Amino acid sequence: MRDPNQPPTVFKRRHFGTPASFTIITTNYIIVAVGLAICTSNHHIHWFFWVIFGLLAVYNAYSLYKNWEEYDKVSLAAYIIGAAGLPLLFLMF
Repeated sequence: MRDPNQPPTVFKRRHFGTPASFTIITTNYIIVAVGLAICTSNHHIHWFFWVIFGLLAVYNAYSLYKNWEEYDKVSLAAYIIGAAGLPLLFLMF
């Protein structure tokens, strides 16, 4: 018999949550894309974009420090490849 204090199995989560590497890579791309959209005009980058980029670097360092035990070789490789793709996004603008 089912415990009445537990949710039904239909609503039970069947995964272990979103990995920290996916969250940080997604955040990086969203912040850089929005920052480029807001802070560029006529191929000139406003100084505030570099402030946003610096704060993003601080966030990355803090997130890596905080969640270091979750990063295995695959997650770390995904983060490095994702970070290497940011200049491509920068060059597309």
